[in-house]
Amino acid sequence: MGHDTRNTTKRVAQPTLTRRSLLGAGALAGGILALAGCSWTPRGAQTSQGAEPGASAQANSAATQTSSDAPANANDNLVLVSGGTFAMGSPSDEPWRGDDEAAHEVTVSDFYLAPMEVSQQEYNATVGAAGDTGNVPATGVTWYDAIAYCNALSTKAGLSPAYAIDGEAVTWDRSANGYRLPTEAEWEYACRAGTTGPFNLGHSPSADEVNYYGHYPYEIEGNYFDQDVLEVKPGVYRGEPITSGSFEPNAWGLYDMHGNVAEWVWDHYGAYDASASHDPTGPDTGELRVNRGGGWNDFAKNLRSAYRASLTPTSSSPSVGFRVARNAAPLEGTVGGAATSQAAGGEPLVVYFSWSGNTRKIAQELATQLGVEPVEIVCERPYSSDYNTCLDEAQRDQNQQARPKLTTHIDNMDRYGTVYIGYPNWWASIPMPIATFLESYDFSGKEIRPFCSNGGGGLGQSVSAISKLAPNAHVDQGLSIYYSGGDNMPQQVTDWLAK
Repeated sequence: MGHDTRNTTKRVAQPTLTRRSLLGAGALAGGILALAGCSWTPRGAQTSQGAEPGASAQANSAATQTSSDAPANANDNLVLVSGGTFAMGSPSDEPWRGDDEAAHEVTVSDFYLAPMEVSQQEYNATVGAAGDTGNVPATGVTWYDAIAYCNALSTKAGLSPAYAIDGEAVTWDRSANGYRLPTEAEWEYACRAGTTGPFNLGHSPSADEVNYYGHYPYEIEGNYFDQDVLEVKPGVYRGEPITSGSFEPNAWGLYDMHGNVAEWVWDHYGAYDASASHDPTGPDTGELRVNRGGGWNDFAKNLRSAYRASLTPTSSSPSVGFRVARNAAPLEGTVGGAATSQAAGGEPLVVYFSWSGNTRKIAQELATQLGVEPVEIVCERPYSSDYNTCLDEAQRDQNQQARPKLTTHIDNMDRYGTVYIGYPNWWASIPMPIATFLESYDFSGKEIRPFCSNGGGGLGQSVSAISKLAPNAHVDQGLSIYYSGGDNMPQQVTDWLAK
């Protein structure tokens, strides 16, 4: 279920994989690929099941002509995505959909999008960083790092930078021809490539098609003991990002839109505004920025086309990177400008939920180093001590997004400035008692520092889940400990507190 008990499954070694040519789908003049709506299929690819043809011959012609308008020094092999209208979000009956995925109609204009995520080699070469120069995606970058990279790449190519950066205040000049992050709407439109189901493949992804936590294919959460009903059986878990382009692209020639690493987009996280239906850019303000697509340590449910993850823009993750976009034609206006607010001061609070005791050990060490007493989150009806029974109970709560009642109560939350929240990684997310706790108090202006025990999935999407439940808090970099951490755990805690 989660990772508060030991998993003895052997990790399979990463296979040798090769990087696909950026021009494999057919290049046009200037090295730019043109794709028009859903009517064009790259050579060697098949149209995904559920794709809806929506681009006319005239639209295809227009898209091809637009590519010739690109600056001569921007032969960047970006894919020209022809704009259109689609249903953003997910239908109410899609398994594991979130309440923040309300389906609504959105129209996007033509835009260019990189066929692959920015590689570590490309990132280092552009920002002048040393270290790994491989063709795996660049990870461990904050949203601000991605923004700065876009501007640096624009300057290098002789294009107008898209962003004005003043500390943590970022303004996007939508008329600029330089590189930028895609909007959330652009990203989902490109990911879907005309499909309407949970995944652009037309079926649940296997670990032979997508790099993710392959032990947990789509809908396994309710079928651990009856896996014959699954469309895809459990597969390999590689445990790290792999070379970009190792799998087939979607119908529009875009690689790794599901899995490998999640991708930063421009938008603040917040409820969709159905009235903003044409080239939406998300909420004007917010504490969080969205990332999409899921990564190598995510369960398949978090790779869905509509799934929305979020982190504070100053946070980074070993499973989050980005890909660049560029306007096909100038847009109007500017957006952004507001900086992320700073967390307020106050005493530290260590709270935790633990089932097997792994998280409890970490919480006790953390509290000792901070000089405080930890507070355990206890349910009125605790989960069974029997593993299989607990599995059923906890899975039921996860499926129903239940909020178990707690006996734990914090008398004066106002006195605390930084809240350390600990939990086991259950199904790549938080246990539902943590959700109950987060919804019981006002965390506005506070700093939340998550820490979790896990059996190989790291933090999963738990930090994103916490961020969504406490949107007005500053959710900081999380700490992931393998089971209870062993003899090295105290040093891991010390190093994390020092960051």
